[in-house]
Amino acid sequence: MQKLQMRKRIYNLIMAFLIVVLETAVVSYVWVVYYNTELPKAYYFWGHVFISAVYLCVLLFASLMYGGLKIGSYRMLELLFSQVIATSLTDILFYAMVCMLAYHFPTPVPLIVGLIVQCVLIGAWIFLATNVYRGLFPPLDVLLIYDGTHKDLFVEKVKTRRHQFTITETVHVSDDFEDMFKKIDGHEAVMLWDLETSARNRLHKYCYEKSKETYVSPKIVDIVLRGAATLHFFDTPLMLTKSSPLEFEHMVIKRLFDILFALFLTVLLSPFMLITALCIKLYDRGPVLYKQTRCTIGNREFLIYKFRSMVVEAESDGVARLASRNDDRITPVGRVIRKIRFDELPQLFNVLKGDMSFVGPRPERPEIIEQYKKVMPEFTYRTKVKAGLTGYAQVYGKYNTLPYDKLKLDLFYIENFSVWLDLRLIILTLKTIFMPESTEGIVDGNVTALLTPPEGSEEPAGSEGARAPEGDNNE
Repeated sequence: MQKLQMRKRIYNLIMAFLIVVLETAVVSYVWVVYYNTELPKAYYFWGHVFISAVYLCVLLFASLMYGGLKIGSYRMLELLFSQVIATSLTDILFYAMVCMLAYHFPTPVPLIVGLIVQCVLIGAWIFLATNVYRGLFPPLDVLLIYDGTHKDLFVEKVKTRRHQFTITETVHVSDDFEDMFKKIDGHEAVMLWDLETSARNRLHKYCYEKSKETYVSPKIVDIVLRGAATLHFFDTPLMLTKSSPLEFEHMVIKRLFDILFALFLTVLLSPFMLITALCIKLYDRGPVLYKQTRCTIGNREFLIYKFRSMVVEAESDGVARLASRNDDRITPVGRVIRKIRFDELPQLFNVLKGDMSFVGPRPERPEIIEQYKKVMPEFTYRTKVKAGLTGYAQVYGKYNTLPYDKLKLDLFYIENFSVWLDLRLIILTLKTIFMPESTEGIVDGNVTALLTPPEGSEEPAGSEGARAPEGDNNE
């Protein structure tokens, strides 16, 4: 298995090097033939090498950031989407650099043509590299060992990655560990889903001993401990979970960034906000803004601002409910602004007021929180930090990601906070804006769709079986 992973790694490195070099060659040609002549003083050989090297480094950084080089991990369409975004942003930065060097605005047409050529190369590279990868490295033969009553939810998710995994056998966890050990020996990889801690630990240790790839569904405490600090007071290691996940200096830096970035975006996006407001007003003459009570740090309530995307009396029955996939309360204008996330723009004022941050768990309604807490008391852990416009769960989850999964994602952020992580999530948010599934609503007819907790689960209030879709309800 170790040799297989090494061969996969070598293949991915070669393929990543190939596409980055090809794309850099296209821009280098555009630079030498067109833009170099626009400069007050033309560059020569080593100048061209320097410009190409800078472009290559920026493109590599953007490609790694957006996951455009993950052959074998992502589907081809997602790879194409990711790499095209990375390339487009790199080309925009390259054009800005050209403008600064030339002291004027040269025509962007050569670079646009170059971008089209790059996109064609990306498409051909992804098709070729992915098909060769799947021919060389077939899906892993996986044994699923599970507990609880809703394993089918997890199996359906795994099926969306058929090119990576094939669950050839499923086994309910039992006391006969010797029998399960024998089954583990007959598979390439093992997935442990929603297991009680003692059983999970014993099975995981055996997989580790036998060098089996092991995929584990984490408990809440696992995620909290993952962000704990390691202490060496004496010869016995300790792990420290702090009372506050953010240090004082982190809070100061985060707040300063929120204020400056919110002011910048408010000015930059004000024309789009004005157009959105006019469209909403002209459609049904109703109010432009929608205000709703949400919860932020310390479960403190505040009024969130959004552009109204639903009919005026969307909750005339007084029931707080999430938006469903085919919700007839959403107006035609609302469907557009929800897809491109323009309905969220007024929340820049929430950031300036200090109710929200740019990055953090999405704020939820008090009524919905109370419903979730009945089966998942841990849901309030999300309010250990200030609510955010975007966050870990928004980047790596979807609008209708189940709330226990979303809680785990938010805790990954809370317990692993860093300024760099905030910047990375803001950059990655650009990708999620254009992903259709990121705005998909819950199942039609559901309000919160909480499932019955599985019998015998170690975490009856927050187990995989107790999960349910979550999203910005109503507006």
